[in-house]
Amino acid sequence: MNLLLATAGQFPTYFVIVYVVGFVAAVTIGSIAWYNSKRPAGWENAEKPDYIPNVESDNQTDNQS
Repeated sequence: MNLLLATAGQFPTYFVIVYVVGFVAAVTIGSIAWYNSKRPAGWENAEKPDYIPNVESDNQTDNQS
């Protein structure tokens, strides 16, 4: 809350809130995309957390059919 009060004199509060929400959304979407991408070297057998949804690409559905 101090961040909002400190920036209130320079920027409108809603402007700061939009940036904070956008940053959180970008980190969340990026994390989901990273977990669903091919695993880097050494992580091939690592299991992803249960809260990360499965996202299938067109390549995966073409290979399965």
